Amino acid sequence: MAVQGITTQTGVLTSVNTGSYANTGGTGERVLIDYKDVIQDYRLTELPALQMFCEPMSTDTGGNIDLTFSLPSMVMEEIDEGSTPKYQHTKLRSERVSVKEWGLAVGVTRRMLEDSRFNEVEMALNEARKSVERHMTQHVVKMIFGIYDATFNTGLSGADIDENTLETGAAGITDFSTNVYGGFIASGGSVGSGRIYQYGNVDESVLEASHYVRAASDTAGTVSLSDITNAIKLIGATGYNADTLVISPAHYKSLLDLANFQAAIGAAQVGHVVENTQPFDTTVGTGFIGTLYGLNVLVNGYIPQDRFGIFDMSVKPANYVERRALTVEEANPGFGIVGSYMSMRYGLKITRPDSGIICINGA
Repeated sequence: MAVQGITTQTGVLTSVNTGSYANTGGTGERVLIDYKDVIQDYRLTELPALQMFCEPMSTDTGGNIDLTFSLPSMVMEEIDEGSTPKYQHTKLRSERVSVKEWGLAVGVTRRMLEDSRFNEVEMALNEARKSVERHMTQHVVKMIFGIYDATFNTGLSGADIDENTLETGAAGITDFSTNVYGGFIASGGSVGSGRIYQYGNVDESVLEASHYVRAASDTAGTVSLSDITNAIKLIGATGYNADTLVISPAHYKSLLDLANFQAAIGAAQVGHVVENTQPFDTTVGTGFIGTLYGLNVLVNGYIPQDRFGIFDMSVKPANYVERRALTVEEANPGFGIVGSYMSMRYGLKITRPDSGIICINGA
């Protein structure tokens, strides 16, 4: 289930349109405000997705950016007296981040500026700023959760990434030509090649297990404790420690409906939700609701109702490469229209594929 979007409002309107659809917020009422006494804004639920999921980077060069990661590659060996060990070298893995430009043009008419009681330009720019925040949140969320979106070009080959998605091959996650945003470990990978390497004393079958997991229940918005414990195992097998569970409001209801959470919460009841008595990292907004099995539980309306994620947030699973920050320029296309043009150039990619688990339920 994709995150709901906002309908694009195209064109520039004037007072001639006032009265259209008067009972439902007429066409003219959306832009010319000359008879109201107060403006009331809609409720905002924030999810600073960039700060939460992405490690920021900047670059002075345009186009695609290559990031290099070092892998465990050298091994101690026993040597005979007077002999010399073999020379070894560092093994590296490279990830390419595609940098693209995104923009928004805001236009109002000179007559709107003259006739309106409120500052139309300021209102338009405030909404434009909020649209940038919505854009970034949806872009990051759809990348992290593997959701297909034609506008963002997320997902893989026109579909959501799921437990059947391949790690390599013509339609694999590691194929940059079909998947510019990367993803977590998919099925069919092998240890020692690509993005999977040996860690500790863990069996290769566990290391190769897909990090896109079909949940215990196929009903959207359902969370089972076995889903969480399995994700903790998979993340721990690669050297990370799961510390955050990110869910939708529907999944939150599922947690509250579990029999375990209907009992009174006590200090000795390990695994129960613990009341939020202290704020958890203010950069993630107001969605922290407590802890579960040592995981900080974060609920937000931008999270899809048929997917939830478990992550090690001590490291960021993705990189955000900024070529140019949001730039606002004055636009004057003529014919009595004034406004602003804003654009930014950035790239996103999941570069730590073993630090997160995406649980999938629903069709």
